Parts: sequence; C-alpha cells; structure tokens
Amino acid sequence: MSESLLIKNISRIVTGLLSDPFIESNAIAIKNAVIDKIGDLSEFSEADFEVVIDANGCTVIPGLIDSHLHNVIGDYTPRQKTVDFLESYVHGGITTGISASEVHAPGRPTDPVGVKALAIAAQRCFANYRPGGMRVYSGSVILEPELTEQDFIELKNAGVWLAKAGMGNFKPPREVAPIVRVAQKHGFKVMLHTGGASIPGSSAVTADDVLEIQPDVVGHVNGGPTALSESDLDRVLDGARGYFQIVQAGNLRCSLKIANVLKERGALNRLLIASDTPTGTGMMPLAVIKSIAELSSVGPLAPHEAIAAATGNVSSAYGIPEGVIQAGRPADLVIIDTPLGSAFGDALSAIAGGDIPGIGAVITAGELRFIRSRNTPPATRMPKLAK
Repeated sequence: MSESLLIKNISRIVTGLLSDPFIESNAIAIKNAVIDKIGDLSEFSEADFEVVIDANGCTVIPGLIDSHLHNVIGDYTPRQKTVDFLESYVHGGITTGISASEVHAPGRPTDPVGVKALAIAAQRCFANYRPGGMRVYSGSVILEPELTEQDFIELKNAGVWLAKAGMGNFKPPREVAPIVRVAQKHGFKVMLHTGGASIPGSSAVTADDVLEIQPDVVGHVNGGPTALSESDLDRVLDGARGYFQIVQAGNLRCSLKIANVLKERGALNRLLIASDTPTGTGMMPLAVIKSIAELSSVGPLAPHEAIAAATGNVSSAYGIPEGVIQAGRPADLVIIDTPLGSAFGDALSAIAGGDIPGIGAVITAGELRFIRSRNTPPATRMPKLAK
C-alpha cells in the first residue's frame, strides 16, 4: 500500500456535507490512508508523493456508502450464487458497505446462539478483508424473541454493533420494540425492514409497527421491494424519529415522494440512499449512483444533495468516519466526469440530466484501486497516473 498520494488538477470537490457541499481547491494530499490536506496544487511538491494522479479536470466525490448491503460471508452471495460482487460494486463507486443483516445465509439460524454466531462470524470475516478495496461493516444481528440484554453485551464486546429488526419471529413485528430498546441502550444501530414481505418466511411491516419500534434507520422506506400505502408512508414520515433510507430495489414513485417531503421540511440530512442488493432484484454495481442520477434528474435533489444522501448523511447516521472529504477522514474517493458522448459538460450536470457519470478512478484507504471503471461509461476526461 502506498503511504502518500496526490490528486491534482481537480475541477470540483464535492464534500458529502449538506452544510458545506463544495471545496474550491484543485488538489488533495493523502498520507497513511487518510486525507492529509486539501488545497491549491501550488502548496504541494509532487516529489513528496509516491503516487500522483492527474484528475485531468474531473470532479472528486466521497466514496459512496451502500447502507443496505446483503453480504453474507466473503465476496459471495448465496442469494444470486455470485462471486466477486463486492469487488464489482467498487467499480460502481461504492467504497463502503453496511450490512443489512446476513439474512440470506442458507438455512439461517433463528435461535439466540445461532443468530449471535452468524453475526460474529460475518463481522470477523470482514474485519480485515477489503474486497476490491471496499470496507464492509458486517455482522448485523437479526433480532429474535429470545435474545437477552446479556446477549447484546456479549455481541458488543465481540465487535458487533449493527442489528436488524423486522425479519425475526415476532407476530406482529412491533413486538420487537422492547428488544430494540435494549439493543439501542448498548449502542447498536438498528435498521428496520419496512413495507411488504421480501422473502419467504418474512412479514410485512406496517406504519404502526414502524412507529412503535422507532428504529435508528427506517430501512427501504420506499419498499423492499413492496412499499407502504400512501397514507401509511405519510404517517411514517410524520412520526418516525430516525433516518429514512430509500433504495434502488424499491418503489421509485415512493422514493420521489419521500425526497420531496424531506426537502420541503428542510430535513434532507435524514435521507439515506442505498441499494438493497443482492436480492431478488439482482446484482446492481451501479445501484447507488443510478439512484443519485434519478433523484437529481426526475426528483427534487441537486446532485450534491443526492451525493450527500449516499455519503455524509450515512456517515452521520451510523457514526462512521467514511463518506466525507475532509482532512483526517479516510481517503476513500471517486473521480468522476461526464460520460463520453453525454450532452452535458461535467459530472454534476450529467447527473442532473439523468446520465450516470463515468467513473475514472477509485481510491480506498489511500490506495488507487483502478483507473477507468469497467461498469460505467468511460469518463470524457480520463484521470491519468502521472507518477
């Protein structure tokens, strides 16, 4: 791994922060896997860096965070019987994944010992494993009726801090609420499956369930894939206290409504964009960036707002350092430009026009992973390895 890297000739930097969306600088210095300094190229000497990337007038954004990723163990998904899917997602600009539970593990256990063992095994699997350079926060315990406070203490001590409600054996689902309170007491971030049943054996989660459970993240509030009714969605948006996550594998009409409501209320900081894949919808390496383009072109969001919903907002929701371009943050960056042949002149204009931008390069943990994505159209201005 390189210890120092410089990106020069950047046309625009999108921070991932709604409060301060742009940095007017043209160079980013990286040392020891974190962003060291952002400034003008004249402030740096290329001789001080082991690697120099010429952005060639492209835009730099934070690496995207997929906060609804159905990984299991390793870079293999039993749901679609596909290997190396996470490495392929990096070519879609996703540099961090957050497990929405390992619910797709074949024959997944439902007893306390089993659900704890599955969560710990998944957490251990990805603790030091970066498929394609992606950081995966894995090991999300599926909440089941017999879990006790001592179980959450043991899980937290083992490194597990994610939990998933709405997939366990609670009838009705809102009966999980007391266990959610215990999990939250011990610092767990709890996501709730929302809407219709997604897989055989799962249950529909209604507005009444959401409002009693009060998770940290209302998972796929636009449906995964089946959405709530219009009236139930209104109640959830009015009464839920957590973050609202919309996914590519959900209902687009509801996604647009949710984005409109949150923007009108000045609450875009509560909006998260994710994929909810791999599922029956399939493998979608471009799921998150596709949603960004959709919500910016036919929805109410400016491109930098949609990018923030998949980066800085997720960082705040889960308390992780990734997702923001700022000194001291992890050096997870995506270099993008208008796709070759697009009618638009730069990356943000292309996103606003509905085009998926060309990904010219991805850097994670301060290391250049590739130049030119194999999954997007080529960038019009392609970054170059200058040193």
